Amino acid sequence: MPDSVTIKQLLEAGAHFGHQTSRWHPRMKNYIFTKRNGIHIIDLEQTISLLDKAFDFVQQTVAEGGKILFVSTKKQAQDIIEEEAKRCDMYYVNQRWIGGVLTNFATIQARIDHLVRLEDQQARGD
Repeated sequence: MPDSVTIKQLLEAGAHFGHQTSRWHPRMKNYIFTKRNGIHIIDLEQTISLLDKAFDFVQQTVAEGGKILFVSTKKQAQDIIEEEAKRCDMYYVNQRWIGGVLTNFATIQARIDHLVRLEDQQARGD
């Protein structure tokens, strides 16, 4: 396992800056260190611990032949997400994320199936 990321590296990357305090989700309360100038400041010690846990999960998943989904719709990360996902033959989303793709997949799948049926009907001239 590579060396863990440091608090200094996270600070230099700006990883401690969260959302505006008016746009936060209550589930994130435990990960917020404080508020400054209307911005939540993220607890970087917890971030490091959870990054290590995520690394272990990804490493194990890939070792077992599993796939990882890279996601970032932020403009500044779109290219690197695509490049790195392709480099390791994984999936990625770097454009619009459709809400519910993971949490409500049954509904999404039903809509995809409906679209396929409509396209088939159109191709047959129905």
